[in-house]
Amino acid sequence: MLKWWDVLPEDERQQWALDPFVGVGPLRFGMSPRELSEALSGVTTESQRQTLRRSAGDAFPMVVDGTYQKFGLKLYYRKERLAGVVVDALRGPQVLADGMPLVGRIPSVLERWMIDRAEVREPHAELIYMDAGVPVSDTLGVVIDVQRAGDRLITRPVFVPREAMDDLPHFLPREAWSVC
Repeated sequence: MLKWWDVLPEDERQQWALDPFVGVGPLRFGMSPRELSEALSGVTTESQRQTLRRSAGDAFPMVVDGTYQKFGLKLYYRKERLAGVVVDALRGPQVLADGMPLVGRIPSVLERWMIDRAEVREPHAELIYMDAGVPVSDTLGVVIDVQRAGDRLITRPVFVPREAMDDLPHFLPREAWSVC
């Protein structure tokens, strides 16, 4: 039974690497839903639950998002190509960027890491903020969003391709961003 606020221990999480603007773990931006399901078939036995939408004039519905609830992934598609990966803070795989774990962390610790990282890079080229002070790495393609875990907030990163950085708040649907 899944307990609502339980955080999966670090040693029980898959360990994935971030390839900035290219992908995360076995997932690559631009994959179709079928390619993504195949890539995760060796990682989880869970099947992707998809949301389909049909726009006016379209003959067939298109996949707009996918969920691996137990594994802890929410996926967003644009024109049936992977455009965003949200890793659940409670049970998703751990994603490392430059050796730093990004999932299920104290938000201020990751923000401090991002600030320190920005200080050794070109000014104003690393760290930006979305609404509500949510930090974004402009060189890693990651939004350090948050998720509730009982009485505390922990990090729930959102990974995006380079083209998302032009209009990040509107690149993914509103439900991609936390409401904490």
